[in-house]
Amino acid sequence: MQALRWHGVKDLRVEQIEEPNVQKGKVKIKVQWCGICGSDLHEYAAGPIFIPQGGKHPLTGEEAPVVMGHEFSGQVVEVGEGVTRFKTGDRVVVEPIFACGQCTACKQGKYNLCEKMGFLGLAGGGGGFSEYVTADEHMVHQIPDSVSFEQGALVEPSAVALYAVRQSQFKVGDRAVVFGAGPIGLLVIEALKASGASDIYAVELSEERRSTAESLGAIGLNPAEVDVVKEIHRLTDGGADVAFEVTGVPVVLTQAIESTKLSGQIMIVSIFEKEAPIHPNRIVMQERNITGIIGYRDVFPAVISLMSQGYFAPEKLVTKRIGLSSIVEQGFEALLKEKNQVKILVSPNE
Repeated sequence: MQALRWHGVKDLRVEQIEEPNVQKGKVKIKVQWCGICGSDLHEYAAGPIFIPQGGKHPLTGEEAPVVMGHEFSGQVVEVGEGVTRFKTGDRVVVEPIFACGQCTACKQGKYNLCEKMGFLGLAGGGGGFSEYVTADEHMVHQIPDSVSFEQGALVEPSAVALYAVRQSQFKVGDRAVVFGAGPIGLLVIEALKASGASDIYAVELSEERRSTAESLGAIGLNPAEVDVVKEIHRLTDGGADVAFEVTGVPVVLTQAIESTKLSGQIMIVSIFEKEAPIHPNRIVMQERNITGIIGYRDVFPAVISLMSQGYFAPEKLVTKRIGLSSIVEQGFEALLKEKNQVKILVSPNE
């Protein structure tokens, strides 16, 4: 089958590899759509970050080159021995986390914080940028007919957004600011809207992405035109209740901190490629607090339910649909060069 594999920085190759065989406790899925994630882009431009190189991943036993893609939907074509929850023809998405089940975090149910945690499509185990993939039954979730395969490919990134809001101190009626209106930032706006935010501010340089944020109900702010910290304090009469940092840019983290009110919270959703300096007094003198999330846990069912109600719709978020053969130039390179791109979906069947 055809699959995209990571060999190194700026070295992704669509190759012919062996089709996976279904094993005990696993489900074999024919991939319909797979989204290109910001994490995938980081691996392409500056990796390896999550991809194991120079040694095998402790849970998958694999190292580069590995098949990429973890935001995918598909249809069950075969089930392994012992699988009872799924049958051939089921429409599904996969929660792509590998966890050991034995460490302190796993024993507490915090499997996304596993000491050996890895992502399917980054740490090995196959990936969504291929024709077929297998996954453990307990990490597979069925989607209703009301959720399209395209929308299903948005479940994974939407889970990041909803989990970020759930893990924050945000309450119904609060005012929030989202720094960065890329795919995850836009999904955070949707999650905040679904969670009852009174006002949502979106700080974004790109006119196209800012416009998309506004179409989702946010108030757009251009940091090139206004002092966003002063403007947020003016608009909120003292600062936002919660700021979500979704850029991974050090200077933006400082802005996120300073945009919050007394005892406000900064939720870091992005992955930083470099260290970010923080002056502790910006936290101490206002009794603010900073926290962060990695991935998600126990949230896929809630995301799928919200999707069936109309949230996280692909119409405003998906800006391009391409085939696997053109994924590097029309996908990864397009996301690096074209700021009007939000979410690009890839089909291995085109």
